[in-house]
Amino acid sequence: MCGRFTLTKPADEIADYFELHDLPEWQPRYNIAPTQPAPTIRFDHVSKQRVFEGRHWGLIPSWSRDEKFAARLINARAETASEKPSFRAAMKRQRCLIVTDGFYEWQASATKGQRKQPYYIQMQAGNLFAMAGLWARWQRADGQVIQSCTVLTTSPNVLMNPIHDRMPVILSSDDYDRWLDPTMTDQKACATLLSPYSADTMKAVAVSTKVNPPSYDAADCVQPLTSHDEHG
Repeated sequence: MCGRFTLTKPADEIADYFELHDLPEWQPRYNIAPTQPAPTIRFDHVSKQRVFEGRHWGLIPSWSRDEKFAARLINARAETASEKPSFRAAMKRQRCLIVTDGFYEWQASATKGQRKQPYYIQMQAGNLFAMAGLWARWQRADGQVIQSCTVLTTSPNVLMNPIHDRMPVILSSDDYDRWLDPTMTDQKACATLLSPYSADTMKAVAVSTKVNPPSYDAADCVQPLTSHDEHG
């Protein structure tokens, strides 16, 4: 799964990398958690441009009676999303990029009762990348509209396999336009973009359990553990 991630880069760097027309409103985040605003990009068919938006992390299907779905729908399995009622419509026309420069995963300890070890996973160069996402628009009875999203996950690559049995779908930059194209409704074509990303350009480092509380958001979340930290 993917339950926490970061976006620490400045707005101008985000705009440049993702070829945005407008500078996004974003402050560096070191521990983005479910139900918090997640940075997304979708293609706007009116302006014909990529649009950066903060969306509630936890998808609320348009047909939902309430917001309870959101807590359970932070992730969608890429292998079955096109078949599930919660994700089927979004897989056809409401795909987005989840903008990030790293994500966290927790490795279970071989010793019973010991805390799980968090890892921070990035590209080796520490650069921006995008996870495949889906978005939805839901309206409350009082008229308030909530824009939400979910992260697609897939089987782990060789880097992630020792840490967890799932990982987010990471898209190649060459595939951003195809993934965002709302006219691409062929689910088989979509599926070709959802394989595990190559581990060759990725890295994973153990980090402090400071990242565990979703309310904690500081630069030391991504600080690699030292030998002193591990044994002290």
